[in-house]
Amino acid sequence: MTSIIYPTPGALREKMRLHHRHLLWELPLIYRGEGALVKRVKHRVARSKAREPQAVAFEVSTAASEILKPPSLKRKMQGGGNYDEKLLQNYVPLYVMLPLGVVTADNVFEGGEKLEKQLKDLRAAGIDGVMVDVWWGIIEAKGPKQYDWSAYRSLFELVNRCDLKIQAIMSFHQCGGNVGDVVYIPIPQWVRDIGETDPDIFYTNRSGNRNEEYLSLGVDHQPLFGGRTAIEMYSDYMKSFRENMADFLEAGQIIDIEVGCGAAGELRYPSYPETQGWVFPGIGEFQCYDKYLKAEFKEAAKNAGHPEWELPDDAGTYNDKPDSTEFFKQNGTYLTEKGKFFLTWYSNKLLMHGDNILDEANKAFVGCKVKLAAKVSGLHWWYKHHSHAAELTAGYYNLKDRDGYRPAARILSRHHAIMNFTCLEMRDSEQSAEAKSGPQELVQQARSINHSPYLDWLRCLSFISDNLLLLNLPTHVQVLSGAWREKIEVAGENALSRYDAEGYNQILLNARPNGVSKSGPPKLRMFGVTYLRLYDELFEEKNFNLFKTFVRKMHADQDYCPDPSKYGHEIGPLERSNPLIPIDDIIDATKPMKPFPWNNQTDMPVDGAGQFGLLGGLINGIKSIFFK
Repeated sequence: MTSIIYPTPGALREKMRLHHRHLLWELPLIYRGEGALVKRVKHRVARSKAREPQAVAFEVSTAASEILKPPSLKRKMQGGGNYDEKLLQNYVPLYVMLPLGVVTADNVFEGGEKLEKQLKDLRAAGIDGVMVDVWWGIIEAKGPKQYDWSAYRSLFELVNRCDLKIQAIMSFHQCGGNVGDVVYIPIPQWVRDIGETDPDIFYTNRSGNRNEEYLSLGVDHQPLFGGRTAIEMYSDYMKSFRENMADFLEAGQIIDIEVGCGAAGELRYPSYPETQGWVFPGIGEFQCYDKYLKAEFKEAAKNAGHPEWELPDDAGTYNDKPDSTEFFKQNGTYLTEKGKFFLTWYSNKLLMHGDNILDEANKAFVGCKVKLAAKVSGLHWWYKHHSHAAELTAGYYNLKDRDGYRPAARILSRHHAIMNFTCLEMRDSEQSAEAKSGPQELVQQARSINHSPYLDWLRCLSFISDNLLLLNLPTHVQVLSGAWREKIEVAGENALSRYDAEGYNQILLNARPNGVSKSGPPKLRMFGVTYLRLYDELFEEKNFNLFKTFVRKMHADQDYCPDPSKYGHEIGPLERSNPLIPIDDIIDATKPMKPFPWNNQTDMPVDGAGQFGLLGGLINGIKSIFFK
């Protein structure tokens, strides 16, 4: 127990009554900035102390006093860095995504002095490494099995000179057509040529529109590509990468292989393509009308005793709203036996696709000291609608009474892979109400702190702050909770470029949902976070200064640590995948489970204010007055 000195309770009760009454009078000062109000509070506290006749000691738990005191500045020298051993266990490594066209579509690396300077500046800021798309359409452009890795080797050598680690994405999709795509890099021309005579190799919507962004999973096992199947092409590509990048792998320079499993490199169907006119927040369309997937569905329906069942014809078009369709409306087709059968088949095909590719990736990199990863998309719009329409068209069969993400996590666990989830920066309050985006349920942060008269005021302020912004659990809470329940590592990235404190604070919150632990590893912690993206705007003075603070907070206020084993992230040789998971076990993973608790704001904000802006800073300021 630790003793803290307070003025006598009798005098405080009257003072607190007056302070509670005056609190509403003080609120206008919030909009003039924290300084004005904190200055007024300090003045009144000093005046009150001068009038008090005596002081007594109250015992407050050590835990409570530690929460309210500023973190210790004591550090311990370790491995060349300035670390606190226990706080270091909260370290989340941060990577920066390189520009999409850092290697051109013509397979030329044009990085030069500018990129080298930027990488060195990022390294000086403390980042741990970079992530980069390794485009199939560039490497195997000349013909089947004609791989040219020379430009990427030059890039990796530059990254190595800048003392940065590499996360390499096996990008089997097209660049161009998704949000943020500023260059055009198609899949190999010789593959598209096959599509000229057999367009059903591409994903197809009900209207017959083809999407050349990624091959349909219907051809995963069809030997249409010079005798090879799509899965075999992906496998050969990854094996070639291992052979040609063996020196970087053996040196521990490449630490992560993210395996592209669909549109935008994500495990999903290309259900909302901007190239076909989709705009936010359209529900998207099912992408299973090529002849190969049509045949597979008819076979599955026949085996289920319903040969008369066809693919949906009532699910609307890209920019419809759910309630305007027969499929997604209240008590719509999606709740019928036929609808449930289709959605189960559609989502299971996607899961099997990811399972097949990850198995080949595991074979290609087994024994290497790397982590495998796959990306799951953050489809937040229509999440609060009963149908979850945008998720369903993308292949995530997720409803109030059915978890559509934990089955994917279970598949990833078979291959010792990390789940990488997008949209870490997004908050429900930033989304259009029309899109019914974001939260699954309202969750109030429970406070557990020993009583003292001063804490009554803090509770009053906290109550007001909590009710200025409802504390919601957004989509990612369910997804990340499901992954952690499956005992796999979780990583994440932002979906859109952000240079503001609110975006950074939201990422920090999701990286450590229950905050920093001063006694060792936190309850929940992401394996890593990737920041999108390296743009010139990031290096503008104001933006870069805040980014450097963000890096520091991601590292739990510790120096850059080059040895992942010091913060519990030692990477051993990749083991062979576990046996196939029985379908009953996959179905078992669809049972909804309560998400893990999430704090309402990060305890390491980049601006000292956190999610509640100036009011959050006010509360922190008052705490600093009373608990120095």
